[in-house]
Amino acid sequence: MRVAEAQRILDEAECLADGATIAGALDQLALGITGEYASRLPLMLCVMNGGLVFAGQLLTRLHFPLEIDYVHATRYGMATAGRSIEWLARPRLPLQGREVLLLDDILDVGATLAAIREDCLAAGASRVRTAVLVEKRHERKAVPGLRADFAALEVPDRFVFGYGMDYRGFWRNAPGIYAVKDA
Repeated sequence: MRVAEAQRILDEAECLADGATIAGALDQLALGITGEYASRLPLMLCVMNGGLVFAGQLLTRLHFPLEIDYVHATRYGMATAGRSIEWLARPRLPLQGREVLLLDDILDVGATLAAIREDCLAAGASRVRTAVLVEKRHERKAVPGLRADFAALEVPDRFVFGYGMDYRGFWRNAPGIYAVKDA
């Protein structure tokens, strides 16, 4: 994709949530997570690359002791449709007996989050829950009824990008959440 085409995608996209809306949703999400984890010393696992912006913004709102690590598993790469999971990095900190909260950008179909969750449980985590910036509203989940334990926002079943989510590798840095035109 060329620069002009990437710019056109953003220019034509519909803004679903601006920075102020996202900030307010993150404040509310942080309250819920704090209520759940403030006395538990959880391990927060950022799912790279998409979860990076979300995790960075969320973690500064959590005012209790926690540890941070990351995992990198992907089904997309530079594509817009998922394929089999490719593991690029597993957590470095031991998971045995830990309460883990996975931090990711989006719960769409959920195959990647489900696989990471299962991998954490297999590594001995006592409990694994999920927190996402956005959850898509549809019934095509990898596991019927799959929902995030914590979600800042819900979005319609459209191709979204921004605030960590990409469109063909671009616009993770967009300051809001945008839906691709006609998608």
